[in-house]
Amino acid sequence: MSAVPWPPTSTSAAVVVPAHWTPEQALAVAECLQAMRQALWASYGSQMQQAWREQLMPDTGPPEFIPDEPF
Repeated sequence: MSAVPWPPTSTSAAVVVPAHWTPEQALAVAECLQAMRQALWASYGSQMQQAWREQLMPDTGPPEFIPDEPF
């Protein structure tokens, strides 16, 4: 059984999509995932936004501003 990692990144080794699915099976899984996403957003939307914000924003402040250095 051959599989295609998705999304195609070097860190996606744990996520594998079977290559033998029919387009209808792939669509059914995509629809299920979309329904789950909507349910998660309805229940945890604000907490998910905060968690994402914390992942994206570094704990350190902005870099030091040195007016004489070119950007």
